Amino acid sequence: MQQRYVGNSGLRASALSLGTMSWARETDDQDASELLRMFVDGGGTLVDTAASYADGLAEAMLGEMLGDVVSRTEVVISTKAGVSASDGRQKVDASRNAMLSALDASLVRLGTDYVDIWFAQAWDHNVPLDETLSALDLAVRSGRARYAGVANFNSWQTAKAAAIAGFPLVAGQSEYSLLRRKPEEELIPAVEDAGMGLMAWAPLGRGVLTGKYRGHVPADSRAAGSRLATYVEPYLEQSAAQVVEAVAMAARGLGRSPLDVALSWLLAQHGVATAIVGPRTPVQLKEILHSQLTPLPAEISRALEDVSSTSV
Repeated sequence: MQQRYVGNSGLRASALSLGTMSWARETDDQDASELLRMFVDGGGTLVDTAASYADGLAEAMLGEMLGDVVSRTEVVISTKAGVSASDGRQKVDASRNAMLSALDASLVRLGTDYVDIWFAQAWDHNVPLDETLSALDLAVRSGRARYAGVANFNSWQTAKAAAIAGFPLVAGQSEYSLLRRKPEEELIPAVEDAGMGLMAWAPLGRGVLTGKYRGHVPADSRAAGSRLATYVEPYLEQSAAQVVEAVAMAARGLGRSPLDVALSWLLAQHGVATAIVGPRTPVQLKEILHSQLTPLPAEISRALEDVSSTSV
């Protein structure tokens, strides 16, 4: 798998990153272990998690595998802080105290002295930005994080953070796919201007771009479950279906899978350092790893961009 520099930093990461949002919920220990080993054997290096995923259990699962399933030196770990769940609701607290306390707890769960990239997971309207950034700075200066970044910040928030940080922010995380083109308007230019790399989450349109929802909702899919049904629903409307059909048509013409077409398009876009995929099962990851991930013909890319130009 191709290795890429993240922004203007010296950090290298695989073109695909393994997301762990489903770990300890839809993905059990056995499948997660197989996913991790298969991902690394396929040339993957970057594993993305967060303190908020399954209330820390995803980090704990990953930590239990370091040393047994893969060595710490085989993987680049990114994690996030600033978001927690309480009474079924998400709470944002990016204060210095909350952020650093969360990082220390993450390191314990992961069983490591450091993470490679540590993110502020969300903008906190109640906390001064420079306070949040001071936590990121201290984490890097103390060696608990090698690099720092911001996740789910919009364009002006990202630009402001990069401008006042006083230290390099190497990456930004945002949803980006053929069903979510909005980052192209202002976020990606802001990320590139700041010398950052974009880590794109949900690059397969929350699974919809694989084509598995064409005409029905599979019983074992996220859309069929109560926890993540609302996560997928926005991309099951007719406007999204037109994009999915275009991706499927391109895939047939090229002799490739729809997910390969969707990922290949994304990885060729400006500013993208890596695409965070979130397979719940080894079967899903196997299909992803068998993708060519090579640039699409220019005319195919233009056609996909035309049909997806109204994607929000």
